[in-house]
Amino acid sequence: MTLPPIVLSRLDVERIEALLERLPPAEAARHEGLRAELERAEVREPEAMPPDVVTMNSRVRFEDGQGGELAVTLVYPAAAGAPGTVSVLAPVGSALLGLARGQEIDWPMPDGRLRRLRVVGVEWQPEAAGRLHR
Repeated sequence: MTLPPIVLSRLDVERIEALLERLPPAEAARHEGLRAELERAEVREPEAMPPDVVTMNSRVRFEDGQGGELAVTLVYPAAAGAPGTVSVLAPVGSALLGLARGQEIDWPMPDGRLRRLRVVGVEWQPEAAGRLHR
């Protein structure tokens, strides 16, 4: 499967890049997939984000390729751990970032297997709600 095109908010890219720069080198090396996603993305200003794209702090419904459908809020690591959240540094979080409704991606999991994720819908997105600088 070829990688689907992704769209990211300039603000999200800047914050995630800063987060990755602060990680110890060994931990940062585990997130090369996320760094590659940032580099290949089409970057837009927050106010130009399509409302069906997964951005940071979005609530997204997705199919996990194992017959289940989940709803999570994509968050920065400091906010992860609360019920219903997934960190952008987690494999699922990195995979979902920038995808639009209907898009899917095969993403490597910690056990080495690929997992297909498909975005069913974006239930809430900060940019669409007018929260452009959250």
